[in-house]
Amino acid sequence: MCVVTLLLVNAFVARPFAVPSGSMEGTLQPGDRVLVNQLAYAFDGHPQRGDVVVFDGIGSFLPYRDEPSGVKRLLTEAGLAPAGDTVYVKRVIGVGGDRVTCCGSDGRLRVNGVPLDESAYLLPGDAPSAVPFDIVVPSGKLWVMGDHRSASRDSRDHLGEPGGGTVPVNRVIGRADWLLFPLGRTTSLDRPAAFAAIEGTGGHGEPR
Repeated sequence: MCVVTLLLVNAFVARPFAVPSGSMEGTLQPGDRVLVNQLAYAFDGHPQRGDVVVFDGIGSFLPYRDEPSGVKRLLTEAGLAPAGDTVYVKRVIGVGGDRVTCCGSDGRLRVNGVPLDESAYLLPGDAPSAVPFDIVVPSGKLWVMGDHRSASRDSRDHLGEPGGGTVPVNRVIGRADWLLFPLGRTTSLDRPAAFAAIEGTGGHGEPR
């Protein structure tokens, strides 16, 4: 019963995820283990700006990759097989309906015209983006970026591909709520306060 309960929790409630790269430094380091809340967006919830999310990139970041077989997918969802190289962790910057642009005269990203203060999570020394862009996020999609912008292959790198760099909300596995390991760095991954300045400016991702 304990094993079955653990498998059910791992498959449907929460499961650990190993950070595969340095794209989220200095919030997350390669090899860090985060706890992914798979119920965060259940029951009519949706990702919000500032959330750190884990998602399957097939169909967006990896538009030509085949879906895993039924058995492999079942084992992965149950936590009995590694997530593989199709799973990413990034921060949500824009939700459906948002206009995200970079960069203004002050060097900041703007969401719906509001400059975003990213000092709380952007890796020191990194610019918000070396690549200019201006995109309106389609409904049901997300614009995501890594905190280590100069080392992150994120929505900016997939602008010319199917999906225009955005990630479908239905491909989100869950929200990374806790950094669990290493133990000396255990902390909650709260939504940065700076994103409150964008609330009420538009988009389809306002809190309900």
